[in-house]
Amino acid sequence: MSRRTLRHIAPAAGALAAAAALSAAFPAAADSETDALKAEIAQMRADYEARIAALEARVAAAEADRSAETSASSEDAPTPPDAVGPPADETVPVETVQAEAAPADLPTGVVPGGNALNPGLSVVLTGNYFVDSRDPGAQRISGFPIADEAGLPDRGFSLGESEVTLAANVDPYFFGSLTVAFDGQGEAAVEEAYIRTTALPAGLTAKAGRFFSGVGYLNERHAHSWLFSDMPLPYRALLGGQYGDDGVQLRWIAPTELFVEFGAEAYRGDSFPAGGAANHGAGVWTAYVHAGSDINDSWSWLGGASFLHARADGRETEDPVNGLDVFSGENDVAILTAVAKWAPGGNPIQRNATLTAEYFWGNQNGLFNGVPVDVDRTGWYIQGVYQFMPRWIVGLRYAQVDGDDPGPLLTGSTLDPLGNSPWAASALIEYDTSEFTRLRVQYTRDESDRIASDQILFQFTATYGPHDAHRY
Repeated sequence: MSRRTLRHIAPAAGALAAAAALSAAFPAAADSETDALKAEIAQMRADYEARIAALEARVAAAEADRSAETSASSEDAPTPPDAVGPPADETVPVETVQAEAAPADLPTGVVPGGNALNPGLSVVLTGNYFVDSRDPGAQRISGFPIADEAGLPDRGFSLGESEVTLAANVDPYFFGSLTVAFDGQGEAAVEEAYIRTTALPAGLTAKAGRFFSGVGYLNERHAHSWLFSDMPLPYRALLGGQYGDDGVQLRWIAPTELFVEFGAEAYRGDSFPAGGAANHGAGVWTAYVHAGSDINDSWSWLGGASFLHARADGRETEDPVNGLDVFSGENDVAILTAVAKWAPGGNPIQRNATLTAEYFWGNQNGLFNGVPVDVDRTGWYIQGVYQFMPRWIVGLRYAQVDGDDPGPLLTGSTLDPLGNSPWAASALIEYDTSEFTRLRVQYTRDESDRIASDQILFQFTATYGPHDAHRY
């Protein structure tokens, strides 16, 4: 019986008790009054029980109608044959993340809930103001041909690399993502477009489409998640900034307490340091291994080794001094990675620090502008960023590359370092108004060319919509 019914019956019950007491004292006078009260209470009880029965019938009818509508919509929705997993209106399983180092390009907010199969839209807006003591278009890295994407931004105000991403689970077996990037001139290009498995057994994950390679520590990260506003010098010189192309990827996380991940990839080979889609459109392959763990509550580490083999077939690059260069041959790049992170008690909100170091080795063997060449190249960088209080971050980075003398036939060419050992040192200070907005000032002393330059970059980055989880 409802509380409302009890509130109405309680006074009548009190009256009945009083009447009973009076009847005990005055039996003859109270009999008729007691009978009348009993009759009134019985009528009230019958009325309210009828109302409660009517309400319960209405609730049962509404629940039946909703159940029928849910069943009809489920029957209308297409279901994969032999599908295994929860229905679309339930939570879709999420892959286990180990040591924060597993692939993390699944936007948050896309997976759970009734909108699990609807694309999540995220946008990254970046604006720059760049000051350079030299003309950015005339600068080079001594001894290294570089891709257009590895160049410096234009002086003055410009649109940085901004992105629009659509991402969602396709079904219980695949996740899909499309990222369109806009460069400083406002030109749009498909940066990534891929599907990735979500239900392979034994710790396996496969990916196919266009995407950044997993070699090295920084290559797979989008520009808005870089710790500095540009890539370190070895990435620019040996990988053209970031290596990404059309291909397939397979990753395996070992079932061990220590995080251990193996990966292998095959790509078309149209992007620097490859070119021309050699080997019938399979011009690049990579392999890498990552391992990491916690040291204690405050410290953790990640290490890795990567190898990239690229075949170039008529690859063209533009040098500001020598003009067009053409290379056909083999390019090998190996990378060793070491990362350490610190956050007091494992809580990075107040203070945290990240120290990263990578060593690069490369070899270029083939025909450069028709001249046989076989040169080794090396490079390294070390960088550290420190959040000394909430929202405030400072950072320092030093990077250097070196290239062999290509021989007398190529003296003065793009491959000739002209006795220079290119290096660059950067410092930054950053203020994050929130997790989604960043204001950054970065200064760089750039001696990658024979003439040094001083550069200052003012950068604003805003992210809205479901965005990538933070990688290790």
